[in-house]
Parts: sequence; structure tokens; C-alpha cells
Amino acid sequence: MRTFSSSSSSSRSRSRSRSSRTTRIAGERRMLVAMAVDATGSGMYVPFSLVFFHHVTGLGFATVGLVLTAVGLVGLGALPLAGAAVDRYGAQRVQLFLYGVRGTGFLLYPFAHSLPAFAAVALATAFGDRAFPAVQQSLIGEVAQGADRDRLQASSRALRNGGLGAGSLLASLIVGLAGNAGFTAAAWLNAASFALAAVLMRGVRAERRAPGADAARPAAGYRQVFADRPFLGLTGVNFLNALGYSALSVLFPLYLTTWLRGPQAITGTAFTLNTVMCAAGGVVVAARVRARGARRTRSTALGSLLFAAAFAAQIVLGTFRPGSGIVLGAALMVIVALYTLGELVHSPSAGALSVAAAPEALRGRYLAAYQLSWSLSAAVAPSLFTALMSVDGRLPWALLVGTSLTAALMVVRLERVLPAGAVQVAPAVPVAPAVPVAPGVPAVPVPIVAARVETPALPTATAAS
Repeated sequence: MRTFSSSSSSSRSRSRSRSSRTTRIAGERRMLVAMAVDATGSGMYVPFSLVFFHHVTGLGFATVGLVLTAVGLVGLGALPLAGAAVDRYGAQRVQLFLYGVRGTGFLLYPFAHSLPAFAAVALATAFGDRAFPAVQQSLIGEVAQGADRDRLQASSRALRNGGLGAGSLLASLIVGLAGNAGFTAAAWLNAASFALAAVLMRGVRAERRAPGADAARPAAGYRQVFADRPFLGLTGVNFLNALGYSALSVLFPLYLTTWLRGPQAITGTAFTLNTVMCAAGGVVVAARVRARGARRTRSTALGSLLFAAAFAAQIVLGTFRPGSGIVLGAALMVIVALYTLGELVHSPSAGALSVAAAPEALRGRYLAAYQLSWSLSAAVAPSLFTALMSVDGRLPWALLVGTSLTAALMVVRLERVLPAGAVQVAPAVPVAPAVPVAPGVPAVPVPIVAARVETPALPTATAAS
């Protein structure tokens, strides 16, 4: 058996390379392909949802917007139900059910021409859409452990961005060739994407380990979730960061056209840059962060600090307001690149931190509560940003600088009370080929041990996953 010295950088490099090859989970490729298919289907309507549903149903824009807002708020009620279902039946079963609900909804949209029919289909679809992210996070927690969770989080984010961009382009081509009938085709193709993703996900083996004697009891339900102050603190941190995630889609276009008086075309360029960077660099940046051994809390805080720097740069730009379109466009692209780098650093670590901080027996309920921070942020951001913009275009960015810095400080302070296994990424242990001990005796796998410095365990306040 080969031995590895902690003083040899080349040996450590070979060990990490071997580890990355041996820690791929069973069914991972099918899972990643399913994520890509799902995101591509969603990309066919998400970027222009109002126009999409207007053409598919034949209803007016005002009616479509009102219905989508109402069912979106009501759809938040699906989160606690989905969390309880995950804890009882497992994340994979619930995810397959949600694929069916969402697919059926988009299959029926072209027939929902009346207001009651559209509202009913939209409500069912909203339930599926609101619950799905929390269920998928729970599934990642079931199929992966330690550093593999961070890797899957990064891959999921990259595939989400790449799929949305590809789906948007595909929908544009279909509508360009088929006219308004292309919107119906896009709806049915999205339904087909959910069906295909469900078939792929059925091949992924999600193992639910039996809870230990000190694990959280499912009977405790949401009482334990709301009594877990460290996790609620983590959820509050995510709400503050989620406001920053809303900035690019909600605040940036408004700020560009009203305060900076720049061309609207820059918005499309900014979204393209963000999408390409996330799709191409998500896995690479996350791997670099893991390779440096950063705690999840610290890398999450670093992402928040990068957000704060990008938002502060918007204030500076909004103060000088360059008259040259070239200067303005170049400055905005640099700011968007800085913002996207913050997203690449923050997203995988924050997602894996929430999954690992949730007790296994109640992971579904915990992540449903965590997902509420995203949903509430999405509901609050438009009215909050527009109200501040009416006073001064720089005020929303000043607010976001404050929320990002606060989030960075809070998540570092939470290190002391979050589970040690959630804060520190557990490296995967590579396994050497089995070594027979004697003729006729079954071979025994021998772990490859690389010398490394252990980080002292942090005190815990909740059960580690």
C-alpha cells in the first residue's frame, strides 16, 4: 500500500485527485442530467412569464399578473406541507410527486382560457414550484455527505443557470419560427422536461439513515424548528442575502433606466454575463473554496462581503453617473462580474450549510422553513426597492450594503452555536483497492490515509446531521 507524506505537495495533489474520483455518488450523473433538463424546461417560460402566460391562456396581462401574485403568496403554504412529507416519505418520493404536479400544470395551461381555470392550474403549479427547491435541497442531503454536498450544490447552481439560459434561447427560437403557437409548444415541452427529469431521478438511490438515539424526533414537528435559535439565525442570514440575490433581476433594470439613464440593452448583457459566469465557473470556484479548507460559514461570509463591495460600487457609479455609454457599460459589467463572483462563492457553501445544520429526522421541515427566507425576500424586494428608489436611486444599494455586511457578521458569529459537522466540510476519504488477507478470506478495503491537520470541533447547540 502506498503511503502519503504531509510534506509532499505532489502527494497531496494525487490524493485529492484520487479522492475526487472515488467520492462520486451512485446515480449522480442521472441526478445532474435531471437538474439540467428541469432547468432547461423552466427557462422556456421563467424569463418572460407574463408574456408566456398571456399567450398560452389568452387572458390579459393585468389578469395574469394579479393571478400569479395571488397564487404565489398562497403557494407559500405548500412549504410546511412539503417539509412534513419529506420527513415522513423521503425527499425522492416527494420530488417525483412535485414533478408530476408541475408537469400536469403546464400540460393544462393551454386549455385554461377562463379565469377560474387559469387560477386553479396556476395555484397547483405554484404549490409545486414553491415547495420544489426545499425538497431538492433535502434530496441532496440524503444522497451526499460532507464535501460531496458542497460539490452537488455548486453543480446544481451551475446547471440551473446554464439550463435557464438554454431554455430561454430555445423558447425564443420556437416562438420565432411558430409565432404565438410556439408558446403552447414551449408549455408542453416544459411539461415533457418534468416527465423526463422524473424518469431520470427514479434511478437515483437516496438512502435515509436510521436516526440515532439523540436525533430529533419527527413528532416534535415544527415546534423544534422554531425553537432552534441557531438555525433560525441562519435562516435570517439567508433572508438578508436573498435580498441581494433579488437585486440583479428586480433593482438593476430599474436603476439602470431611471437613475443612470443608460440603455436598456445593458440589462440583457448583464444577465448574459451573470448566466455565463455561473454556468462556467460555479463548480470551479466552489472546488477552489473547498480545496483551501474554508469553513462553510467563512466562505458564506466572504460571498456576502463580495456582494457588499458590488453594491457599494453601484453607489459610487450612481453618484458620478458617467455620461459616456461605453464607460457606463464597462463599469456596470465589472460590477456585475464582482457580484457574480460573490454568488459563486456564497451559494454552494450557504446551501450546504443549511442542509448540514438540519437534524436528519426533521430535515424536510427545517429546509422548508429555510426556503421561506427566499420566498419572503422575493415577495418583499419589489415594493421595498421601488419605495427606496422613489427617494434616491442609491438608497436601495445602501440598504443592500448594510444587509450584506450584517449577514457576513451574523454567520461568523453563528459558528459557535451551529453543529460542528455543518460548519466544517468533512473531506471524503478515498478507499484503496481491496487487499486479501489470506487465501480464501474475503478482501478487505483499506482506507488511504493522508496526514492532515484536524480543525478542533466547535460546540454544538443542535443535533448535527
